[in-house]
Amino acid sequence: MNTENCPPLLNTSQMTGDLGGGNANKREMENQAFSSLTTSFAVCLTGTKKGCGIGGCGACTVMISTYDPVSKKILHYPANSCLLPICSLHGTAVTTVEGVGSTKTRIHPIQERLAKCHGSQCGFCTPGMVMSMYALLRNHPEPSMEQITAALDGNLCRCTGYRPIIESYKSFAGMRSGLCNPEEFQPADPSQEFIFPPELMRMAQEQQGRTLVFQGERTMWISPASLRELLELKTKYPKAPVVVGNTSVGLDMKIGGVHHPVILHPDRISELRIVNNTNNGLVIGAACRLAQLRDILMKAVSGLPEEKTKIFCALLQQLRTLAGEQIRSLASLGGHIVSRGSTWDLNPVLAVGNSVLNLTSTDGKRQIPLTDDFLSGCKNADIKPNEIIVSVLIPYSKKDDFVSAFRQAERRKNALSIVNSAMRVLFKPGTNVIMDLNILYGGIGSTTVSARKSCQKLVGRQWNEHMLGEACRLVLGEIFLSPSAPGGKVEYRRALLVSFLFKFYLQVLHGLKILDPSKYPDLPKKYMSALGNFECRPPQGRQVYQVKQPPQDPVGHPIMHQSGVKHATGEAVYCDDMHPIDGELSLAVVKSSKAHAKIVSIDASEAFKVPGVVDVVTASDVPGENGTKNEKAFAEEEVICVGQIICAVVAESDIQAKRGAEKVKIQYEELEPILTIEDAIKHNSYIGKEKKVEKGNIEKGFNSADEIIEGEMHIGGQEHFYLEPNSVLVVPRGEDNEMDVYSSTQYSSNVQELVASALDIQSNKIMCHIKRVGGAFGGKITKPSYFAVIAAVAANKTGRPVRFILERHDDMLIVGNRHPFFGKYKVGFMNDGRIVAADIQAYINAGCTPDESEMVIEFIVLKMDNAYKIPNFRVRGRACKTHLPSNTAFRGFGFPQSGLFAETWVTAVATQTGLPPEQVRDMNMYEGLNVTPFKEQFDATNLRKCWTECLEKSEYYSRKTAAEEFNKQNYWKKKGIAIIPMKFTAGFNKTFYHQAAALVHIYKDGSVLVTHGGVELGQGIHTKMLQVASRELKVPLSYIHLCETSTTTVPNALITAGSVGSETNGKAVQDACQILRKRLEPIIQKNPEGKWEDWIKEAFQESISLSATGYFKGYVTYMNWEKEEGHAFPYFIFGVACSEVEIDCLTGDHQNIRTDIVMDACFSINPAVDIGQIEGGFIQGVGLFTMEEIKVSPEGKQYTLGPDTYKIPAVCDIPEQFNVYFLPNTRNPIAIYSSKGMGEAGVFLGSSVFFAIRDAIASVRKERGLPENFTLNSPLTTEQIRMVCADDFTEMVMNHCFILFPILRILN
Repeated sequence: MNTENCPPLLNTSQMTGDLGGGNANKREMENQAFSSLTTSFAVCLTGTKKGCGIGGCGACTVMISTYDPVSKKILHYPANSCLLPICSLHGTAVTTVEGVGSTKTRIHPIQERLAKCHGSQCGFCTPGMVMSMYALLRNHPEPSMEQITAALDGNLCRCTGYRPIIESYKSFAGMRSGLCNPEEFQPADPSQEFIFPPELMRMAQEQQGRTLVFQGERTMWISPASLRELLELKTKYPKAPVVVGNTSVGLDMKIGGVHHPVILHPDRISELRIVNNTNNGLVIGAACRLAQLRDILMKAVSGLPEEKTKIFCALLQQLRTLAGEQIRSLASLGGHIVSRGSTWDLNPVLAVGNSVLNLTSTDGKRQIPLTDDFLSGCKNADIKPNEIIVSVLIPYSKKDDFVSAFRQAERRKNALSIVNSAMRVLFKPGTNVIMDLNILYGGIGSTTVSARKSCQKLVGRQWNEHMLGEACRLVLGEIFLSPSAPGGKVEYRRALLVSFLFKFYLQVLHGLKILDPSKYPDLPKKYMSALGNFECRPPQGRQVYQVKQPPQDPVGHPIMHQSGVKHATGEAVYCDDMHPIDGELSLAVVKSSKAHAKIVSIDASEAFKVPGVVDVVTASDVPGENGTKNEKAFAEEEVICVGQIICAVVAESDIQAKRGAEKVKIQYEELEPILTIEDAIKHNSYIGKEKKVEKGNIEKGFNSADEIIEGEMHIGGQEHFYLEPNSVLVVPRGEDNEMDVYSSTQYSSNVQELVASALDIQSNKIMCHIKRVGGAFGGKITKPSYFAVIAAVAANKTGRPVRFILERHDDMLIVGNRHPFFGKYKVGFMNDGRIVAADIQAYINAGCTPDESEMVIEFIVLKMDNAYKIPNFRVRGRACKTHLPSNTAFRGFGFPQSGLFAETWVTAVATQTGLPPEQVRDMNMYEGLNVTPFKEQFDATNLRKCWTECLEKSEYYSRKTAAEEFNKQNYWKKKGIAIIPMKFTAGFNKTFYHQAAALVHIYKDGSVLVTHGGVELGQGIHTKMLQVASRELKVPLSYIHLCETSTTTVPNALITAGSVGSETNGKAVQDACQILRKRLEPIIQKNPEGKWEDWIKEAFQESISLSATGYFKGYVTYMNWEKEEGHAFPYFIFGVACSEVEIDCLTGDHQNIRTDIVMDACFSINPAVDIGQIEGGFIQGVGLFTMEEIKVSPEGKQYTLGPDTYKIPAVCDIPEQFNVYFLPNTRNPIAIYSSKGMGEAGVFLGSSVFFAIRDAIASVRKERGLPENFTLNSPLTTEQIRMVCADDFTEMVMNHCFILFPILRILN
């Protein structure tokens, strides 16, 4: 064996460094050959971001380029750098976003178009988006829209709603983009791209015959150069995994803590990458990547007779939705097969297709069938420890073969299947008599399972409805799923067993008819809708707004985000991107594993034995206050939730700190926890007092009603899932106890205040800095202050800088979520639909500390009426104290819950009266001058205008008629449409929350520096402040710079939240600029034709101050809860959304077809920013109401702690047509320039999708004679949709009824 012992390094072209985002300080390799790219290099290339660490978000995407010395070809593909072992990249070229383009060299067309088309907001996901697109263009310079959307399957964005990202890349497919002018774009020129480094070509040639060995502290990585050497190594190390893409083994090591002393990497072995056409089928090398497999199969399907490609087509169907493009580009066919995950989508198809595994070892070659026995790990059908899969034979199908594949997941793409299946039937030639039948399911057990016994009993039967009924009975009897099965959803998963089987039955009937039209009857038209799946089509949309300002005035124009280009080039700096400080330590926390317990002891002795660990910090190390009276930074005597921070370990590197934290042992004395709202009500466990608002005479109202209904509803919480995890860097200055705190917070002064309190020093010695934050949505208001306290106490104790970056799973566990909601209603109404009385009881799950919960329940109570004038109205609300992590502020701040609940009881009235929901909404809606239940006056004229405009723009009535006609023609798919009004409020119910300050400097060269108290979270606040300053000073935007948010320039800044950050800080900037302009007026009057620079020089020479502080006292708001009245909010925002969906009644899947939003934005300071906020909020609302589900164990442990288990909307979830219209010619005299805050209003409008789905379900239930009064909880997941679309299949599952007649009833 020709062996080369390699240092744990790789050769790359565009870069050789920390590819994974963030700090490249002491995250040294520690001589570990298996470290991932995201944690191992130290070259300070920070453009690539670490969003999740498990390959689920795409923020860390890079492009890998390899050279094959045999074929002489160069291959480019995207990859998640957080999953890439460094040693696997030996000899490759790795291109990060810095290698694509920068402001220092040239900006690439991809980066330019994304920025100019407003495709970034917070910008943290943007480098990953750029790299996914860049890899696509390197392979396909003129891509189709299908290729563009597929390239972004693995990239998540929480801000934009995806529409502008897709729009920005349309131009590469020759299509016009949205809010930008394609004529402004520089052309894409493939000849200007980097070439593959010639030295790497030479290396690949020279190392063809060498086995590469990387020896680490605990792991040896071996890359053999030949098949013979691989077999020898596998004999020597039979337990060593064979790793190609590291998408399975890598996750086991990262998440499961699995350790492998030896890893074999056979990527350079040509026999494992073969592709051969044989007489029997395609032979595919085991190391073939899934993206390559897709391309191979597509070529085969286009070039072979259709009868031969049925298995290939089924595989392609699964490949289109399997993972994202980054994972598809890494994962190998052999790895997918041998890892045998129950939810792996390809294995059942390969098994029913009678695929064959070609194995080899030092003992020789053999073949084994890829069967259910192999997939379930049966010993006599398995691979021997010293064997490897060389290739896979995927047979051609036959004329009388029918093969189908199915899957249902929580999200259509880039999500593991809840259940998948493959089914194949072979008929006796020329008949419909079953000769062979295979049915396999994944997601049912720990391995793929087969309905083998059922299939054997059905051989010889004719393919008809009697066979189907028997098949369903047999399959449900054979495939067992325990009521306590892991993953839950037991009844739903069992329903999918027979739903998939029924779909297959119909597909085969349809196929038989096509084969012999004269012999087989037509499939009834109404059942044709069961065939086929929803396809993800590229979105289209319109954005309509008014621009009345002259070009020289930037206010009112869709100005590009101030950091848009830097987002796209990776030059935008976030907290963890800051270069390492000399002596810097990393911090990891030890968290409670119990929901409620006394701390008996903390044993950190083993942690100190870990190399690199410097100290362990506990509550006893806090010099001053350990947090606040409501919440502690470190737990002291008792823990009150899983995830509560008990202590922290500081070490020389991030890895060492985490290892040390794992060694700390906590002993508990467990106490009884309260976890649910129902438990809290039972135990009278509340935070704060009951909040109540009452209007009219509630009892009199009910007495006058024709009818009264009662109901209740649960609304689940929502994880913020900002792409940038919470981060803090604390740097002691070395004298006078001064400290610099760099934090990803929405509340700089609170960080300053709590750190000063903890260190027992004055606030003037703590300087808090925020350059920008990678998304927040309310999740970075309270908790970042405690993270800063923990890091500051550690820095104070050690005297060294401390960096604390939360891992995604820790962030999701500790920070808390949107408040889960439980509501009860009693509503009285007249027969014509007029609501005369409503009595509402609202509860939220606050978690273990007050946090923002008291204000959230106040907002829920105050906003429960939404857009409706109810003459007799009472709403009461309580915040329930439980032993879950404290839930906190979230975009919309209680209104998404109260608004959804209000629309639920309005819809219930419509159902009960038999009236259309839009008619009931219309007749009960506010109009003209009016008052809220808490006696605040407002004008609802624009609410009515939005309603009328949306009805017209959305073509509501014609589309509703079309949907009804569609539903008559289709039994298994239904369309629904809903139009939902909104009366939202901006700001807070206390005046002091609205105050703001700014500091503006003019320098002698005429340049302007603006600072203010608001934080750039992605909402474009800095961009708007530049526009304000430009207008007020009457200078071009190019003269103005905005550096950072800091407590050193603007003290006592309030929270950047509540949709009013831009306008309140804008008022302060306006004030400062007007002061300066007034000072300059005498100079300008003397020389009116002079230049700005001349005026500034003259002012300086005349000793006129060129610095001014601006201040805005704030909107006057108040709420008197004793009198139940007040002027609680500065102003109201009105909007209406109409959404149309299509649902699959057999699976619960749904497709968002179209959304039209009309918003009362008044005079938008920046229409592009505001439209982006509306669209992003809307998609976040779609996630809240239809897919994002937080799961907690009976012990209080959260299961959903990453993108693998918690699904936010992706590119595939946005409406196919997405239109946003600003209501024209409206004004808001209260806010700056007559604008309105759009940051949160869009979230609730996502409920239009919820009610469109409900409309479709109502059509299903009406057709099937089911009760039309039914309860839907949120999120309205695929499981809930399927089970409420009750049919004989669900009846069989629910009642375990396996008799024949239900199936016959369905078909007849």
